[in-house]
Amino acid sequence: MNRLYLIPTPLGDCAPGDVLPRSVTSIIPELRIFVVEELRTARRFLSSAGLKGRIDELELHTLNEHSAPQEISELMKLFGKGDVGLLSEAGLPAVADPGAALVAECHRQDIEVLPLVGPSSLMLALMGSGLDGQSFAFRGYMPAKTDERRAALRNVEKQSSALRQSQIFIETPYRNDALFADMLGVLSPATRICVAADLTLPGQFLKTRTVEQWKRLDLHIGKRPCVFIILA
Repeated sequence: MNRLYLIPTPLGDCAPGDVLPRSVTSIIPELRIFVVEELRTARRFLSSAGLKGRIDELELHTLNEHSAPQEISELMKLFGKGDVGLLSEAGLPAVADPGAALVAECHRQDIEVLPLVGPSSLMLALMGSGLDGQSFAFRGYMPAKTDERRAALRNVEKQSSALRQSQIFIETPYRNDALFADMLGVLSPATRICVAADLTLPGQFLKTRTVEQWKRLDLHIGKRPCVFIILA
């Protein structure tokens, strides 16, 4: 029975060998069928990961947030041809990623799933935050509308305080600064916030401060991949 390989990708513009072990980079050139989140990004990654000059020989199939449920059934037919690699836009496939639907269907159909080692912005941020690594929750994205986002932040802070639990979330890069401003506006002065941007990249920023301390620093995050963690 053919298998599904969950292939990690870099978190930004760097060579695969900088963040992926040889055990991963040696597998990639052996595959010819890939399910990817975005074709252009996938081609660039695969080319740099040992398949330069062979991209036209590959089968690349798209699975993203716009894919309909019935498309998963079509993708499952690929396993009749050989092993399949799953790629996310960045980091680990199937974590805050539409590829999770393909993984779930593989389990239902008893197809072996092989997760490979690679960077996770969520875990890297938690590791470097100094916040509670024993009890934590990933909350995904905060609401886009300001009033709903502020209400969600208050609720997350209450849960963090009640459970003594680190709360991890992410945001679309162009809303980073709006989210951070709301955090400083509605969270308690003693609540700690970790801001982790551009992890593993040359411009990495990783700091944990209280809300009160952040207000004195005038941080501008900008449009870059960022993970936020709070602990009340």
